[in-house]
Amino acid sequence: MEGLTTRGGGGGGLRHLFMTMFFTSFGAVIVIPAMTDVTLAALCPAQDQCSLAIYLTGFHQAMTGMGSVVMTPLIGNLSDRYGRKALLTLPLLLSVIPHVILAYSRATNFFYAYYVVKILAAMAGEGSFQCLALAYVADNVPEGKRGSMFGVLAGVGSASFVGGTLAARFLSTALTFQVAAVFSMIALVYMRIFLKESVPGGGAMKQPLLKEGQEPCLQQCESDSSNMTTGTFKKLPSVGDLISMLKCSTTFSQVAVVLFLNSLVDGGLMASLLYYLKARFQFNKNQFADLMMISGIGATLTQLFFMPIIVPAVGEVKLISMGLLVSCISMFVYSISWAGWVPYALAGCSIFGVFVRPSICSIASKEVGTTEQGMVQGCLSGISSLANIISPLIFSPLTALFLSDEAPFYFPGFTLMCLGLALMAAFFQSLMIQVVPPTAVCKTSSNHCTETMV
Repeated sequence: MEGLTTRGGGGGGLRHLFMTMFFTSFGAVIVIPAMTDVTLAALCPAQDQCSLAIYLTGFHQAMTGMGSVVMTPLIGNLSDRYGRKALLTLPLLLSVIPHVILAYSRATNFFYAYYVVKILAAMAGEGSFQCLALAYVADNVPEGKRGSMFGVLAGVGSASFVGGTLAARFLSTALTFQVAAVFSMIALVYMRIFLKESVPGGGAMKQPLLKEGQEPCLQQCESDSSNMTTGTFKKLPSVGDLISMLKCSTTFSQVAVVLFLNSLVDGGLMASLLYYLKARFQFNKNQFADLMMISGIGATLTQLFFMPIIVPAVGEVKLISMGLLVSCISMFVYSISWAGWVPYALAGCSIFGVFVRPSICSIASKEVGTTEQGMVQGCLSGISSLANIISPLIFSPLTALFLSDEAPFYFPGFTLMCLGLALMAAFFQSLMIQVVPPTAVCKTSSNHCTETMV
């Protein structure tokens, strides 16, 4: 694939990053099909529906999101200063510990220990790896090829998704967690040995959006000059940095809204879909793995082979709209599933949904200079994490209610119907995205931001 040995990244180019991505994602994915059964067995033995399990899953998502909102932009910004490899060590190291606990035992006490450690590890490292990987690609790939290479990066993750679910299909539950722990360790060691450091330097293709004359753009944009900070720019990101991006770039603010709604749906699916299938059709680990494998194969083929061709021909914005529209329709059909074969038939629709996130990251990446790639990807991850805080607070109680006997009316898929409505809103918002590659130039003489064409 062209671009794997582009600037930086040493002789191996991006290949070592892709290998690290594969090992890390494999270790994370292989346990997913088993987690529903493990959780129910630890909390509610011999039951197909358990409100406690749904609420704990939602609480885990919310706490993870709260930590990620703070940590991911921070880690992304620090990587702009100290390098991607140095900061990649944290999320990879933290990913090992929870797998080791369940590899040892899945008894109730060990499950609660896993649950607490997993929350703490996810708060500090969830989303950081993806953010840093995207920034690493942006460091080493020319702007015109970023959309395709972001798709390839996502395709590598999808390939590991397929491999992980295939392995989970044939491994016992105990062996699944042991393999996950081993692959997580391999990812950490491989990254530390083979991946070359990538520290953003000069020669930015665009003028930085936030750092102009070593002062935050937001503060230069404010009318009250007394609030401006002098000297070196802030070393740590703040909410003001995100607000600055939203104010100084209309395109960034539009894709941020789409990303938030799409992430809200992703979080809702994590909190509801597997429990819905378990209660509605009594699916087990193997059937979950089959569904995930079908989705993963389609996503892998799309991202690795079709996105590099489609992105230059169609453009990122049209791909976003296409992916959201198909995902919206499939979600509505999911909500009224009348037989066990319907989820299998809909699993192939994932080939369109995978267009959304890489395209959003590509558009946002082109809005900033090379010294801010970690910052912008971290802010995008922070927006996703914020959605993951809100999502379980809404959809976990809704799922528990409509899967219980106390539901106000019989509609087990009501939560999925609501997720489909959120996707519809994201689709209409995507139609308003204007593809203008602006760079924000802060004119200190008038203390306001204007957009100029590059």
